Amino acid sequence: MDLIYNQYRKRKGKISVENSVDNRFNGSDSIGEIVANYPGASKLFKEKRIDFCCGGDRPLSAVLLQQNIEAKSFIEKLNQMNAQANKGTNHDVNWLEVSNMDLIDHVVTTHHIYLKKELPLLSVFVYKILRIHGANHRELSKLHELFNLMKIEIDQHLIEEEENVFPIIREYELNSSPRIYNQISNSIFILEADHSGIGDFLNEMRVVTHDYALPPEACRTYTLTYQKLEELEADMFQHIHLENNILFPRFT
Repeated sequence: MDLIYNQYRKRKGKISVENSVDNRFNGSDSIGEIVANYPGASKLFKEKRIDFCCGGDRPLSAVLLQQNIEAKSFIEKLNQMNAQANKGTNHDVNWLEVSNMDLIDHVVTTHHIYLKKELPLLSVFVYKILRIHGANHRELSKLHELFNLMKIEIDQHLIEEEENVFPIIREYELNSSPRIYNQISNSIFILEADHSGIGDFLNEMRVVTHDYALPPEACRTYTLTYQKLEELEADMFQHIHLENNILFPRFT
């Protein structure tokens, strides 16, 4: 955990909805709060490689300082995008208003199903480009290692959520006892730790591939593999954001 993060870190609590009234953001807002209140912000954060899922509790000012991004112009652009979105018909779902059950159903039917389909395919692709291009691109060996370690982590994580944690939350909806609440709260710490580990793998994969930069001789499979890895990263960011910044704070 870096020094800048330590200097700015705040105690994590319930997501504030103050910005949903004035629709204005500043450096004191946490990354997760911003995306929770204005989902369109995720586009700008992705563009600037700002982690809004695992690092969602970090204040925006700390992140901009850490990544050497000029704060004033960035925050102005963020607020302009938000204001523009509010002028027209905003089709973004306000996940803060979605029930626990509907949110869980969305995570499972959208993000879990996506992972169960794409991870096996990507495993084949990552191995194939290593076999064909690995001799000339040593980074593909590290990519292969990182991807497979991450896949194991994700597979186990999905099982834990679907078989244990999500059913307990469903039970809590029917019987909101302190015992069940505490059980959920304790489980969330483990899930958040898993998310941090997955986020580290995604970051390392981006680093070793130099932001998924393709060599001149990249074949179709090489190109498709990198494209799919970036799509996986984007989906995981949204997936973890919905849990870390929307669902889990309801039980912590």
